[in-house]
Amino acid sequence: MLATLWPKPFDDEEWWFEIKWDGYRAIVSSEMGRVGARSRRGLDLLGRFPELAGLEVPDGVVLDGEVVAFDEAGRPSFSALQTGVPVNLVVFDVLFHGAEVTQLSYVERRALLDRLGLAAPMIVPEPTPTHGVGLYEAARAQGLEGVVGKRMGSVYLPGRRSPDWRKISVRRRIRAVIGGYLPGEGSRAATFGSVLVGLNGVDGLRWVGAVGSGFDEGSLVAFNEALRQIVRPTSPFVDKVRVPSTPTWVEPVIVIEVEYKEWTHDHHLRAPVYKGVDDTPAEEVTWESEGAP
Repeated sequence: MLATLWPKPFDDEEWWFEIKWDGYRAIVSSEMGRVGARSRRGLDLLGRFPELAGLEVPDGVVLDGEVVAFDEAGRPSFSALQTGVPVNLVVFDVLFHGAEVTQLSYVERRALLDRLGLAAPMIVPEPTPTHGVGLYEAARAQGLEGVVGKRMGSVYLPGRRSPDWRKISVRRRIRAVIGGYLPGEGSRAATFGSVLVGLNGVDGLRWVGAVGSGFDEGSLVAFNEALRQIVRPTSPFVDKVRVPSTPTWVEPVIVIEVEYKEWTHDHHLRAPVYKGVDDTPAEEVTWESEGAP
């Protein structure tokens, strides 16, 4: 079952709220003492996360959860999943317990889940009734991805996206300096695919990511005209820019505002989105000014 994107947090006595975990969605089962783990698309996850095979899942039980790795500060980190650190299974639903239980209400399934007594490295977080706004603010303060609201009486709808589950994502913003762009394809063949952005450090402009989302037709045309006027022959970045096609470099004078999910372990922006132009002088946009790690 999938959640519907919701624009803002809310309080409601008919809803319970959970942290939105940043990892790999997994359906985990146990039959005759053998644990299986599949992704949302049905791919076997045991090859990637072999420790899941050792989970103490009761026979005849199917769980819904998220494979999560935690960083040094104890926060879930999608980037950490790429580095081979030990993982946990955060469990938030049960789908089968001797028989299918998807038609039970969310509250009934949660009570059943609690009675299973799952042991580490499985984690069953306690949901927060009613107070979605407070949980959202706490998630934002802790640098977490967001929250998911679930209507107490809702049944589980496998493979479907339902407004009975609502995800409210925490997004972060920084200013960044454009230092180049990549060619566009398809409908963007006449403009560009993404802009390459960076932040100023003690040794110069360092690349932090490629921003391709968030541009409408008007901003694509305007940026394309502006960028072509400041083309330069060499990269303004002091570090290597690893991108799939050949960049066109520009003078680092244009500053934009970028919304993103998180910083990756190698100090790049995950899921960056263009939000607008900023009139801050480029030299003032630094790692320190933007609170970058």
